[in-house]
Amino acid sequence: MSTFTIFTALIILVCFLLILVVMVQNPKGGGLSSSFGGGGSQQVGGVQKTTDFLDRSTWVLATLLLALILISNVTLSDGQAAGDSKLLNGETPTELTIPEALPNETTTPEAIPEIPEIPIPEAE
Repeated sequence: MSTFTIFTALIILVCFLLILVVMVQNPKGGGLSSSFGGGGSQQVGGVQKTTDFLDRSTWVLATLLLALILISNVTLSDGQAAGDSKLLNGETPTELTIPEALPNETTTPEAIPEIPEIPIPEAE
């Protein structure tokens, strides 16, 4: 399994978690925190702290996603792995042959035929 495949799996997992965290939140303040019946009181580990946890986890997951994408870009190959090289495998690459140039023949361009003059009708 290549490094890029591992990063791709991690990116998909972080995306799934980020979707779950964002879907649990409610932009009007009535998401997960309101379903536990919390008012405006500050409870330790209670409803108010749930909103803070969801906000922080959103930022952490988004930052982790960005970092994974940037790191996975480094692991991308240019389409040819190191083992695919003919020089590294000891194979002789096929050589391209360039055809020999024609012998020193001077070619002259053919004479350009004259174009007959076309009469232009005069405006009436």
